Amino acid sequence: MLSQERLSWLKDLIQQNKVVKFYQWSAWRELRQEALKRDNNECQTCKRSGKYSKAQNVHHLKEVKLHPELALTLDNLECICIDCHNKEHERLEQARPVRFTNEERW
Repeated sequence: MLSQERLSWLKDLIQQNKVVKFYQWSAWRELRQEALKRDNNECQTCKRSGKYSKAQNVHHLKEVKLHPELALTLDNLECICIDCHNKEHERLEQARPVRFTNEERW
């Protein structure tokens, strides 16, 4: 749970678009480790589909930018793999540029 002082600090970071500082904070890193331990380092999204993937990310179910008061709430965290995290945030993998090849090969 965030103190009023830390909640104000986090809201300021959000306004300044510097949320990365929150993720460098020791309190977050400790809670992240606790979530990974709780979820056995397994992607919970894959697990619900009957698959297994190692979790590399700890995802906020309710986003920090929209719900900063829940940023350090264990029940708001879920361990997921990189692929599932990207899907959750609708990130697309950047395609590698296709190299032009001439029809004639010398």
